[in-house]
Amino acid sequence: MNTKELAWQIRKDCIEMHHKSGNSHIGSCLSIADIVAVLYNDIMRVFPSEPKHPDRDRFILSKGHAGTAVYSVLARLGFFPTEVLMTQCANGSKLSGHVSHWDVPGVELSTGSLGMGLSVGAGMAIAAKRSEKKHRVFVIVGDGECGEGAVWEAAMFAGQNKLDNLTVIVDNNNLQANDYCENVLSWRNMGAMWESFGWHVIEVNGHDIGALQTALAFQHGVKPVCVLAHTVKGKGISFMENEKIWHHLSPQGEDYVRAIRELEEQKP
Repeated sequence: MNTKELAWQIRKDCIEMHHKSGNSHIGSCLSIADIVAVLYNDIMRVFPSEPKHPDRDRFILSKGHAGTAVYSVLARLGFFPTEVLMTQCANGSKLSGHVSHWDVPGVELSTGSLGMGLSVGAGMAIAAKRSEKKHRVFVIVGDGECGEGAVWEAAMFAGQNKLDNLTVIVDNNNLQANDYCENVLSWRNMGAMWESFGWHVIEVNGHDIGALQTALAFQHGVKPVCVLAHTVKGKGISFMENEKIWHHLSPQGEDYVRAIRELEEQKP
């Protein structure tokens, strides 16, 4: 399927999975659907039949609570059967609420403790450099997550070591957990902060497939790249968009029916 269709399918899978499991964080999953679709369909070298292929590009979802979107894309690309998706959060399931690499083909790192993913990604990137490997490393972090000091320690390390094989994507949806980022810890100029640590910054509409394709394909040659993706939490479902409560709720009852109806009307 093309990338726009894949992004739509990811959103549909997320709604179905969260409805069945009662899992939270649907807003965050919908926020990154387009980014994840572009990464896996257009940018990264992945090998579904050989998930540990040495030449694969590495991907880390640092905001691990949005893991449903990653499970969806992995299943749709053939890393594991799509039927497994509907077992998420069930007793004995390999698919946990926060993304886990335990026996899940295609997942590089279990995440959920925010602020850790970029540190691991930077480690992977410098290891690739020193081993003269050509694969790239991609990390999605949340804007709220950027309140964690470990993010900036990793950013400083990556800039200092000129890790041009590393790309971070900031899911800049302006919400974190119970409030808007500006009310919790305001980022007056997020792009300038990354630039100050030696990164090349590209700002894009995080739901514009073409803009994402161009930004995520870019390699600076000297600096690591930060794609500052301006997104809408809950994107694609009108009553979830930019609403704090959908960090915690799961789509049930009439909300579920309405969400599916809206998605079907948007089907590419």
